Amino acid sequence: MTKFAFTPHDTVSLPITGSDERFPVRRIYCVGRNYADHVTEMGGDASRSEPTFFTKAAETIVHSGTDIPYAPNTSNLHFEIELVVAIGPDDINDGIFGYGVGIDLTRRDVQSAAKAKGGPWDRAKNFHRSAPCSALTRAETVDITAANLSITKNGETMQNAPLSQMIWKTPEIISRLREDMDLQPGDLIYTGTPAGVGPVAIGDELSGHVDGLAPIKVRFI
Repeated sequence: MTKFAFTPHDTVSLPITGSDERFPVRRIYCVGRNYADHVTEMGGDASRSEPTFFTKAAETIVHSGTDIPYAPNTSNLHFEIELVVAIGPDDINDGIFGYGVGIDLTRRDVQSAAKAKGGPWDRAKNFHRSAPCSALTRAETVDITAANLSITKNGETMQNAPLSQMIWKTPEIISRLREDMDLQPGDLIYTGTPAGVGPVAIGDELSGHVDGLAPIKVRFI
C-alpha cells in the first residue's frame, strides 16, 4: 500500500447522463483557432494551418449549476462555448467515450499582455474554475453530426454556430493529439469556439447548449 506524505486530492470526475457511473478526468486539451469567424474576430488569419493546442489541469473543471466566484487578477473575464469530446478506451466508438458542453473561461487581459510579450498563455487559460463542463452523454446514444453549438448570457444568445464550421474536425484533432501528445482514456478535448466570445460580470448567468447533449449552466458571483 502506497504511503503518501499527506492525503492526496480526490479524483476529478464528471457525471454521465442516464448512469450512476462517473467519468474520471485525467487531463484537458484545448484547441485554439478552430472556427474561422472566431479567428477573424480575434485579428488572426482564418486560413487552415496547424491546429493550436493548450492544456488545462483537471482541477479547473466546474460542474453545471455551480456559482463561480469572478476570477482573480483580471478585469476582463471572457466566455468561449465549446463542444467537449471525452476520450475512452480505443475499442469503444473509435476511442470517443462521449460528448459534453464546455465553457473555456479566459482572462483576456492577461492573455493580451502575454501575447504582446511573446510569452505563454498559461495564466490566461489554466486557472482555478476555468473549465465548466456539463454531464457527459455517451457517444453511442447521440448523433451530433448536424448539431448546433450556442450559449446565452442572461437569456441573450451570444454565440451560435453549427459544429460543421470547425476547421479541424474531431477525428483530425484526436489523430493529431495521438501523434503529438499522450492522449489517454479520461482526457477531455475542448474543441474550439465560434465567433461571439465576450465578457462576463458578477451576477451574469451563462447557459451553453449542443443539440442532444446535457447543457452547462453557471452563474458568476
